[in-house]
Amino acid sequence: MNNQKLAIHALNQRRTIVEMVHAAASGHPGGSLSATDILAMLYFEVMDITADNVKTIDRDRFVLSKGHASPALYAVLCEKGFLDHDQLVNGFRQIDTDFQGHPNMNEVDGVDMSTGSLGQGLSAAVGMALANKIDHKPYRVYALIGDGESEEGQIWEAAMAAAHYQLDNLCVIVDYNHLQIDGNVDEVIGPSPLDAKFKAFGFHVETVDGHDFDQLRAAFHQARLIKHQPTAIIAKTTKGKGVSFMEDNPSWHGSAPNDEQFEIAMRDLEGNHE
Repeated sequence: MNNQKLAIHALNQRRTIVEMVHAAASGHPGGSLSATDILAMLYFEVMDITADNVKTIDRDRFVLSKGHASPALYAVLCEKGFLDHDQLVNGFRQIDTDFQGHPNMNEVDGVDMSTGSLGQGLSAAVGMALANKIDHKPYRVYALIGDGESEEGQIWEAAMAAAHYQLDNLCVIVDYNHLQIDGNVDEVIGPSPLDAKFKAFGFHVETVDGHDFDQLRAAFHQARLIKHQPTAIIAKTTKGKGVSFMEDNPSWHGSAPNDEQFEIAMRDLEGNHE
């Protein structure tokens, strides 16, 4: 898929993210918007996931380890046509609907793992990749973690296991937007240098601009070529990408825009389209 089509998919996803969080008056827009281009690349070019196989286990898998960024996952599943837009926007974070603040694999088609407790999603992804190895299945597993989430010890336990079992069918993407709910990650408890850490844990590492489709494409292609090692892609991103007042602002980690801010955000995104 060419970059222009990917950009249109990503823009539509960003609109849906803002619509969802605004309608619910609750949610996590900042880290959802930073991850949007990564998910557009994964779901529209990299991963084997279609309307025919979405309900099966015989396909590539995706684990959103930073489960609070569920708007990003729901939005890309909506853009793929797996979820209804109006039901999603009106149902996000509402009682008695399937679209809760953290994704539930038992309720939403295309959600491969229920996540929310930070650090645990990568362990689940390692288990999936190991199962595919044991069963001699060709499918790959992709896991998106947050840079703040990488402060969790379980991330590194999972990383050790991935390298120990030589899970070359596992690709970990770090949404490295430098911000978490308490502020700059390096000021909270600095995880840097993430590239050197993953290398030390036995990973092949690629560092890219997480909003550049050419760089993302090349990194995912390289990950497929690597043998006997898992891959970590350090994707440098901007929190709140695409919405002027949210970009690089930690206060939008878990805040919803009011009506006036919603209009500004949608105009920003329309301007990006132009």
